[in-house]
Amino acid sequence: MTKVATAMTGCLTPDTKPALTGCLAPIDKQGLEDLIAKGKADPTVIKTLKCKTVAEGRFRHLNFIRALPPYIVDEPPGLLGDDTAPNPSEASLAALGSCLAVGIHANAVARGITVYKLEIELEGDLNITGVWGTGDLSEKPVGFTDVRAKVTFEADMPRADIEALIAHSRAWSPVANTFSRPVNLEVSLA
Repeated sequence: MTKVATAMTGCLTPDTKPALTGCLAPIDKQGLEDLIAKGKADPTVIKTLKCKTVAEGRFRHLNFIRALPPYIVDEPPGLLGDDTAPNPSEASLAALGSCLAVGIHANAVARGITVYKLEIELEGDLNITGVWGTGDLSEKPVGFTDVRAKVTFEADMPRADIEALIAHSRAWSPVANTFSRPVNLEVSLA
């Protein structure tokens, strides 16, 4: 069985009010349907996202996105940081995990499936001996060479359908696609 027992108290269908226990708080089904309709109405829309990164000192950085409090990125002591926040590579794994989870959850809700549990464990292999271009500069890949994501997903559906849902969500994840295909990147002096 791929779901939590149906006798759980407080479990929700996509059309019910949030509960405190039993399953994930649902996303707004009507809001999701509206987003789907907007995407289908004009599939050429491009949204530009922005972030301003400000070095605070040592390797700690404040990242300003929309009107949110700063998102902090730091390095661990082994990489000469203060260990106050995820490092950039860890933050990219968090972005990937969150993007995959959003896609899986949204696709489940769009199909009328109640989600009881959704967790994604990620790990990535990274050679750091180049130390940002100041260490060993011999020929080697820079950045992640392999990333693994293990999804724990419990819902009222057969395992084969869950696997298909996860594969579909991975194929349409903006962050997963950023990880797996070349992206034009321009870095210039202001």
